Amino acid sequence: MKYSKQLLYSKFERFWHWTQMLLVMMLTLTGFEIHGNFPMFGFEQAVRLHSAAAWSFMGLAVVSIFWMIVTKQYVNFIPTKNKLREQVLYYTSGIFKGMPHPTHKTMFNKLNPLQRLVYAGLLILIFPVQIFTGIVYMYYHYPQNPLDASGLTFAAATHTLGAFMVVAFVIVHVYMTTTGNSVSSNVKAMISGYEKETDPSLTEPSIQPE
Repeated sequence: MKYSKQLLYSKFERFWHWTQMLLVMMLTLTGFEIHGNFPMFGFEQAVRLHSAAAWSFMGLAVVSIFWMIVTKQYVNFIPTKNKLREQVLYYTSGIFKGMPHPTHKTMFNKLNPLQRLVYAGLLILIFPVQIFTGIVYMYYHYPQNPLDASGLTFAAATHTLGAFMVVAFVIVHVYMTTTGNSVSSNVKAMISGYEKETDPSLTEPSIQPE
C-alpha cells in the first residue's frame, strides 16, 4: 500500500500540544493531591505548583489563540455536521471491521466532526469554567478576601467536576491516538509534524479560510 506524507502540524503547534499536555498532567496531579487523594509533593508545594501551572496554562492559551487567529487555524475547531453520522458509525462499528476512515486530514481540516464537537466543548465550556473557578479559589485565600465566600463551595464542586471531565477527555484522547494508520502513527505525526495518508486520491479539499 502506497503512502504519502503531508505536513500538518507546525513547530509551534507541536510545542503547544506537548507543553499543554505537561501542564494538564501537573494540574491534575497537584489538584488531586490538594484534595487529599494521595501524597506526592506535599500540600503547600502542590498548591504552589498548581498555581504556577495554572498561570502557565492561561498564558499558553492566550498565545495559542493569537496564533490560531493569525494563521487561520481556528477553522479546524469550528463544528460541522458534514460526515458527522459517518464518523459516529465508523467509531461504533466501522473501525472494528477495517473500514476506511470517512474523513481525511488536511492543513485546514485536521479534526473530524466528532473531534470538533469535543474540542469546542473544551474550549468554550470546560476550560473557561476551570479558569474562572480556579481564580476564585486562588484569590479567596488572600488576606483581603476580595471574593464572597458564599459561592466558594459551588466553585469548588464545579472545579472538581471539570477536573474529572478533563481526565476523562485525556483517557479517551490517548485511546484515540491509537486509531490511526497504525497504533503509533498519530503520536509520531505530533512529534515530526508529518501525517501519513494511505490513499491520496481520497483526500478531501481543505476548508480554506476566506
